[in-house]
Amino acid sequence: MPKNARKPLAALCVLALPLTACGGNSAASDENVVTVYSADGLKGENGDGWYDQVFKDFEKETGIKVEYVEGGSGEMVQRAAREKRNPQADVLVTLPPFIQQADTKGLLQKYAPEGADQVSGADKAANGTWTAVVNNYFGFIHNKKELKQAPATWEDLLDGTYRNKLQYSTPGVAGDGTAVLIKAMHDFGGEKPAMEYLKKLQANNVGPSASTGKLAPKVDKGELLVANGDVQMNYAQSKSMPNLGIWFPAREGGRPTTFALPYAAGLVTKAPHGENGKKLLDHLLSRKAQTQVSEIGGGFAARQDVKATDADAIALDKLMNGVEIFEPDWNDIEKNLTSYVDAWKEATGS
Repeated sequence: MPKNARKPLAALCVLALPLTACGGNSAASDENVVTVYSADGLKGENGDGWYDQVFKDFEKETGIKVEYVEGGSGEMVQRAAREKRNPQADVLVTLPPFIQQADTKGLLQKYAPEGADQVSGADKAANGTWTAVVNNYFGFIHNKKELKQAPATWEDLLDGTYRNKLQYSTPGVAGDGTAVLIKAMHDFGGEKPAMEYLKKLQANNVGPSASTGKLAPKVDKGELLVANGDVQMNYAQSKSMPNLGIWFPAREGGRPTTFALPYAAGLVTKAPHGENGKKLLDHLLSRKAQTQVSEIGGGFAARQDVKATDADAIALDKLMNGVEIFEPDWNDIEKNLTSYVDAWKEATGS
């Protein structure tokens, strides 16, 4: 998911020196700040993403400055876990199964933001530690200029046309990379046949990538023909990357499939600015912010009572027509994620 081309100095200091002061003053000494650790994808390359708008509105309305640090979903959870004794983040935003992993590690405290009652039960924790703020779906992208039609099936990707022209982000590190495993295990009917397929696919795979967002510019330029991604991120990127096309692989003879992959947010345990974190979570789920999800962010509102009717919302709904949506067993995936990733490493030699 897209990395920020430029980050605020304070955020860079947090990134480089997580347990030390930045310029002589730690973030904890500033009461008008809230620090967000987030999976990438919601902040625009050119300051035009959903985060850019909602953070700007939040800072204007509250006077609280947002310090932002982004990375892969697994990377952000690992960082928060390392800092557990001395938390630096107030809000953690990440994709499943990493939000469940953060909860299991005790990194999140209970807080139900205003508007959480309008979020589907499947998109929030039963124990109240996290809730979706932007709904999203896993997908793939292809270069529309080089490929007039997207490859329809997983099996198509084994063709020599895609040798060194295909790449997917690293499972266990990137949320969308982990999603490749989840979809493959569903589509192929289990762990063993999925790993057998991914072993074959490795012949065409360029190699690992910690960030899914870095793959989109390569696809747009034609350096890659196919990569993984997600609907929200790639739809937003397509406004400045005209060669991106979104598609969903099917098994040969089957229907294209996908699953919900929401950006889920929670309040960090012992957050240094917990009250500010609560205010930000309230803002992210506010009706105003939720109505901006499709038009600005290219995603789907998490609140069920917010029905977007803008052109982007209509285009997104059309994109999902004919795609079968399945629901992963997130408890199983969170519990067995390490073994699934180890099986992938063994199969692919990664």
